[in-house]
Amino acid sequence: MSNKEDLKFLLEKEPVETINQDEIKERIPHREPFLFLDRLDTIENLKYAIGIKKLTGEEDFFKGHFPSKPVMPGVLILEAMAQTTGAMIMGDAKWAGHLAYFISIDSAKFRGMVCPGDELKMVISVLRLGKITKIFAQAFVEGKLVTEAKLNFIIGEKNE
Repeated sequence: MSNKEDLKFLLEKEPVETINQDEIKERIPHREPFLFLDRLDTIENLKYAIGIKKLTGEEDFFKGHFPSKPVMPGVLILEAMAQTTGAMIMGDAKWAGHLAYFISIDSAKFRGMVCPGDELKMVISVLRLGKITKIFAQAFVEGKLVTEAKLNFIIGEKNE
């Protein structure tokens, strides 16, 4: 799949695995208030996944961004996409315990707002998996595309 295709069709697929937030915490080191993933649905192992974050409005970032019109910052949507990727990849025995670090973000586009009460679904497609990993991701609210980007990571050594 190229990074130009629409990933929305994956929202209709049955997951081969669903993990909750406790299991996500076993895979990635992120913790509140910087954990932006409630559930992970793997559609095809090491290829496609959907991360889900239900926004209550109580999240700290809404207090300052913006008090009169709360909106999830775009950089946090990108972070949620990255956490979705990490939670899927680090579930594989080969990559378990490793850390992934951003090296670049390409072609990020913000097409809609994410507000309190929204359920954000981050759909990721792995374009290349290895020490240098590349993904294409799209985020949706109620089926509407709100963000898309190509994210590039370096997979570091195991986090001992």
